[in-house]
Amino acid sequence: MTEIHGTVAPGFESVRDAFAANWAEHGEVGASVCATVGGETVVDLWGGTATFDDGEREWADDTIINVWSTTKTMSFLCCLLLADRGELDLSAPVATYWPEFAANGKENVATRHIMGHTAGLSGWDEPLEPSDLLDHDKIVSLHAAQAPWWEPGSASGYHAISQGFLLGEIVKRVSGRSLGTFFDDEIASKLGADFHIGTSAEHDSRIAHVIPPAAPLGADGGPIDTDSIAARTLRNPALDASFSSTPEWRRAEIPAAGGHGNARSVASVHTLTANDGTANGVEIISPEGLARIFDVQAEGVDLVLPVELKIGMGFGLPSPALPLPNPRTCYWGGWGGSLAIIDMDAKLSFSYVMNKMGDTTTGDPRGAGPLLATYASLLS
Repeated sequence: MTEIHGTVAPGFESVRDAFAANWAEHGEVGASVCATVGGETVVDLWGGTATFDDGEREWADDTIINVWSTTKTMSFLCCLLLADRGELDLSAPVATYWPEFAANGKENVATRHIMGHTAGLSGWDEPLEPSDLLDHDKIVSLHAAQAPWWEPGSASGYHAISQGFLLGEIVKRVSGRSLGTFFDDEIASKLGADFHIGTSAEHDSRIAHVIPPAAPLGADGGPIDTDSIAARTLRNPALDASFSSTPEWRRAEIPAAGGHGNARSVASVHTLTANDGTANGVEIISPEGLARIFDVQAEGVDLVLPVELKIGMGFGLPSPALPLPNPRTCYWGGWGGSLAIIDMDAKLSFSYVMNKMGDTTTGDPRGAGPLLATYASLLS
């Protein structure tokens, strides 16, 4: 039986049980789970094994790993913070800050369209190799010149990798800093959160390798038309998850998919989201600034993901297709199963992070079990 390490507050013991059950029931390998309520940590657990650059050893309290699209939630906070400060107008044309972006019919595309996956820029016209994702300037230049694939604002189409580059360039144009640097300066460092977008070599010894899924990105939903928006989005470039375990990927700032952290660091950052912008006694963003999360940008069947989504300002929102216990709840997750759930009504920040990736981009039972146990503990 896998040994589980860490702590749970009285009344939350069932979360430990649900977490431990993942090894017996879902073939878990190495993982961490964390939850804060009202700013206090009530669950902080880890267990299993992980492969590192120097071999296999136990998942430790400071193990971090690439969390894929859970990184997006950090990018959203950066843009919401700039908007809260009056430096970025989420409804103004992106070209206000990035003039080159206006080319090819994008003069009215706003940051909110990118946040809501409705900008029509979910992929690139030019064929790309995975290594091209390491070149921020090349990637954003291609998008600046490109025409949207559909009418901006008319529907969501999951901007799986592109969203982070687009938001990253906006943050750079507005703040003068890369998104990774801005996030570290203005959010992570102020909270003492061990989360990195552009991860330096000093952390390599504790970065676990991902265990790739059976299906490559874009193949988990079965055969799709190779000319479809979904295929053009998810298969250009054809991304092997093991690329995330290379030094080149770690160093690059890939704000939609390249963040490194663990459940504790993700939950720590979103403790501020769950508590009206304040964590550890530090107000990062105003309650009004955070409330923009619930400005609905898209609702309906996504053009890329085979699911119905309700999308606010970046974050996913409760919907009939994905009911969540409280209305002021937002979320996002990462390829393979990482997860961030923020319930502002319950003041709950919950995260699950693991090394063995599941085979879908749209949810995983390993995070669901501990999450349901957390809610059951809150209601008991």
